[in-house]
Amino acid sequence: MDNVQGVSCEQYDDGFWYVSTVNFGPVFDNSLVCSHEAQFPQQLFNLKHLKVLSLSTCFLSPTKNPVKLPLSNWEKFSHSLESLTLRSNPGLVGTIPPAIGSLKKLQSLVLLENGLTGELPLSIGNLVKLRQLVLAGNNLEGEVPANYGRLSELLIFDASRNNLSGVFPSTLGLLDSLLKLDLSNNMLEGELPRELGRLKNLTLLDISHSKLRGGLVRTIKELVSLKHLVLSNNPIGGDLLGVKWENFQNIEALDLSNIGLEGSVPESMAKMKRLRFLDLSNNNLCGTLSRSLEKLPCLTALHVNGNNLTGRLEFSDRFYMKLGMRFAAWNNANLCCNIAKPQNEMPYGVKPCAQKNITISEGVSTVKMSEGNYEDSFASLGGSGFYYGLWWVFTVNGVLNVLLWNMLF
Repeated sequence: MDNVQGVSCEQYDDGFWYVSTVNFGPVFDNSLVCSHEAQFPQQLFNLKHLKVLSLSTCFLSPTKNPVKLPLSNWEKFSHSLESLTLRSNPGLVGTIPPAIGSLKKLQSLVLLENGLTGELPLSIGNLVKLRQLVLAGNNLEGEVPANYGRLSELLIFDASRNNLSGVFPSTLGLLDSLLKLDLSNNMLEGELPRELGRLKNLTLLDISHSKLRGGLVRTIKELVSLKHLVLSNNPIGGDLLGVKWENFQNIEALDLSNIGLEGSVPESMAKMKRLRFLDLSNNNLCGTLSRSLEKLPCLTALHVNGNNLTGRLEFSDRFYMKLGMRFAAWNNANLCCNIAKPQNEMPYGVKPCAQKNITISEGVSTVKMSEGNYEDSFASLGGSGFYYGLWWVFTVNGVLNVLLWNMLF
């Protein structure tokens, strides 16, 4: 049997063909197109063998054509539906129906970038076969239910860009299979629970733009499996010294910007050999920045701007050329940069290191000494004791010429 646009069918044991997949919206090439005044089709609940339902970019206006999800009839899909996707529907408003918790075979629930409001239903915690739970980009509020820790097969949990509040539930540490956890851009408070350290398969953790506290060491010391860690824009506090960075051998992207860090940048951060992106900007870090970071073989971006770093940047010209504008160190008032040659470019927003110059006028000639005092410079040129003679050092056409006039000749 040939499939029609946006619809797939399967043959069952009774010899009949039944609709198994319905796709509305421009996600797939063969999807059906929604009308401008589309409503949620109640007839879908008559498709007793439906496995996949996707409605994307169908409900576009929350004022001209607001649409709510049906509160009932979901139980008709309890033994068939495996994937439910509702995405990019700003006109899809109202709450998530608790009856969705009756979809016992559901493996993927994606409610992405809609206009949904209200709290996260406790009943989602009953969907024990879920492998993907995406609720991002809505206006959901309240706490993350503790019973979501029962979703033992969950691989992806993304509830970012909502208005979720309350503490970070420790029960999420029971999600042993979890690979990606994104609760960023919410209003979660308190500390990250120690139980997250049990997530040995976790590769991405993004909890940026929230209100989490507790210090960096307590927050991440057990999360050594991570490839991407984003904690930015939280009042976490603490320092970098207490973390054993050499244990983070899988980390590729580390964003610790604007989290209230203090203290210095340890050299052990240069032992994260797969690190590509490091952002320590807009903290209260002090001290010097070790050149050992240049040894990171994969590093392509380093942001340390907006701190209290001091001293000289000793990175090579090759390092600056490699990173370009992806090296950010501005807004460190007492940080300067050594440049080997005048024609080399300075890192953006970093001043050149001041040179100690002493100028001695003798007629039309000028003596200039850099880096150290005059007597040390004189000795390095061969003088010793009192005056052997008079050294005149001057610059002509950019070339340093040294002339010796032996007064005792």
